[in-house]
Amino acid sequence: MTELKNLQKELAGFRLRLVAAAVFVLFCFGLLLSRMVYLQVIRHDDLMAQAENNRISVVPIVPNRGLIVDRNGVVLANNYSAYTLEITPSKLGAPLEETIDALAAIVTIEPRDRRRFRRLQEESKSFESLPIRTKLTDDEVARFTAQRFRYPGVEIKARLFRHYPYGETASHVLGYIGRINRKEQEALAELPDEVQANYRGTDYIGKLGVEQSYEQELHGQTGFEHVEISAGGRAVRRLKASPPTPGNTVRLSIDIKLQQLVERLYGDRRGALVAMDPRNGEVLAFVSKPTFDPNLFVDGIDSDSWKELNESIDKPLLNRALR
Repeated sequence: MTELKNLQKELAGFRLRLVAAAVFVLFCFGLLLSRMVYLQVIRHDDLMAQAENNRISVVPIVPNRGLIVDRNGVVLANNYSAYTLEITPSKLGAPLEETIDALAAIVTIEPRDRRRFRRLQEESKSFESLPIRTKLTDDEVARFTAQRFRYPGVEIKARLFRHYPYGETASHVLGYIGRINRKEQEALAELPDEVQANYRGTDYIGKLGVEQSYEQELHGQTGFEHVEISAGGRAVRRLKASPPTPGNTVRLSIDIKLQQLVERLYGDRRGALVAMDPRNGEVLAFVSKPTFDPNLFVDGIDSDSWKELNESIDKPLLNRALR
């Protein structure tokens, strides 16, 4: 009799444990089911959008900067394409200095290239791509491309460079372009959203003269392309694209031949001259001597050239015709 009671007690305990286990399993399945419903039904649209964003990258296409010409259509500022070797510090697989030293064995990297890179690095964020060498030769491009797999975070890009064919002539009128610094990035962030969107992918901006005053007209309209990205972050195929619109051509009233003549007559003397057409007030020549070469600023002026210009007793950066 006692054994029967013990057996019944054990069976009752077993059934209780079985029921508890069944309830626990059902509870777990209920949690999984509710989570699945939450993800598949309630958050379906949101997660779908996130997945598409992870799979599809929107890449800005920087437009060609507009030309600057004189009154007769002579080109005073244009663009040319060249290859640059660029480093994204946050993507490097080795210390930065070690990477630069290794790259120097493949392409020529001068001390001034290193100094310019460090200056750009101070003004930029770690995830931005910064040039360590510009205007690579075809041989240098081929040598690096053959060993590209060894350098994650380093790549070659084709970029447009600004060029001023007349060098120092009319430099105070034309001004120059340079890489966007932190202060200018903050100023752009305060502009309307459509203007900010138009500067996505843009690294250079007008700094002085006509380049700065007519920045919006010269910049153009940025294009975009939607690219499918693999899990490894590589572009697989282009889905659709909106081509960029080149910047407008800015025609000046300046006569570059008259400008050259006056600057040549000034020689090494300091001074200023503004020649105007008395019939309509058009400025035919705008001279400030001494002058400077705006091409020095396009890649980022090196410290020696900047020191020479900034500390010169003749103050070539001073626009005497205006100030």
